Amino acid sequence: MTRRNFFAKAGVAGFAGLLAQSTPANELDAHQMPTNGRDTNQTDGPQQFSPGEPGKDYTPVITPNGTTLPSKVIDGVKIFHLIAEEVDHEFAPGLRAQCWGFNGQVHGPTIEAVEGDRLRIYVTNKLPENTSVHWHGVVVPNGMDGVGGLNQKPIEAGKTYKYEFQLHQHGTYMYHSHTDDMTQIALGMMGMFIIHPRNPSGPRPDRDFVLMSSEWRIDVGTSRPVPTEMTDFNVLTFNGCAFPGTAPLVAKSGDRVRIRFGNLSPMEHHPIHLHGYYWKVVEMDGLSVPETAQQPGSTVLVAVGQTRAVEFIADNPGDWAMHCHMTHHTMNQMGHNAANLIGVRTSGLDKKVGKFLQGYMTMGESGMADMGEMGMPAPPNSIPMLGAPGKHGYIDMGGMFTILKVRDNLTTYDDPGWYENPPGTVASLANNEELRRDLDALP
Repeated sequence: MTRRNFFAKAGVAGFAGLLAQSTPANELDAHQMPTNGRDTNQTDGPQQFSPGEPGKDYTPVITPNGTTLPSKVIDGVKIFHLIAEEVDHEFAPGLRAQCWGFNGQVHGPTIEAVEGDRLRIYVTNKLPENTSVHWHGVVVPNGMDGVGGLNQKPIEAGKTYKYEFQLHQHGTYMYHSHTDDMTQIALGMMGMFIIHPRNPSGPRPDRDFVLMSSEWRIDVGTSRPVPTEMTDFNVLTFNGCAFPGTAPLVAKSGDRVRIRFGNLSPMEHHPIHLHGYYWKVVEMDGLSVPETAQQPGSTVLVAVGQTRAVEFIADNPGDWAMHCHMTHHTMNQMGHNAANLIGVRTSGLDKKVGKFLQGYMTMGESGMADMGEMGMPAPPNSIPMLGAPGKHGYIDMGGMFTILKVRDNLTTYDDPGWYENPPGTVASLANNEELRRDLDALP
């Protein structure tokens, strides 16, 4: 792109912006308007569309480590049932906790529908306290917004409430508790809410993944997240799981891949980075980004309460890391209270301390990478520093980390195992002949 083209296009965009400002609001498509200004009054309009069908009207989304909430249609209305309840949840092999979730899982199952659908969602409360559900980013009548005390009476323990509304938008959204938010969200009461367009303007994705980020404090050896934590989170998750418990994202070469990110962490934002690819941000907080404004990159920042959707063509086979790029967010049950021993000379220390603490071993003086692989005994129900074996050695990462697996000629989307690198395409130990030839020396 030349400077002349850039400024010419910028001028056209500016002129188009002026035209948009002068166009009456009712002549604009509501999905393009920040206010999503269609008719969403208290009574809501009657059902005007046939309920969207998976496979026919949209490509169903994939929720790794999760499920999609079942639905049925009665008199043209899609019926869903969410059950808020205590859940015995596994974050990764070796770490379970008593959480709160929906329908027996953390996070709750993904709700999936089509723009124009009329939904009726029943919410049954099996928790020991009141609750309610907010449809995060979804434009609904005020009395259906789900803020306990403001928009509705909280759902008492043992009661079932009914939410009913028509969908006037499409995009990537979320749902979560909005009564005692701090406690209930921190214990897992959240999920993704995907609304597909009634009349899509572009090609459908072949693989449409949903990943929700969250963070937890689970003290080593305990089995209950700490909902009052504000700074020291030690379990970071995609869809409620930490690596090595995260399921891979599998795609076939040539697939159009969409990944939808949502972040309902209590406190922290997450820059999600994918190796081996660049993508384009096609959606922000449920609103489509015009093609001329789609930002390319390999990292997308998903702040607390935000959703982002990215797309790319899977044209680079391999096993590719995808993770939050805050480095402490790819570790399991790390703490910040340990002494810094990097560079400390510890010769003879183990023997001296061992007289008082049997089995004592100094660790961390030369880095932390080997600590997970050592497999040292840990307190029950804990995964400090846990990673997992990879094809070429131990992967010393955990937390908010998963793997995109792209393969040629796949016949199923089951986990294909580790990638077979073509000869000569793996970094390897340099030999002396190469060092003399290229560096004129032996390091």
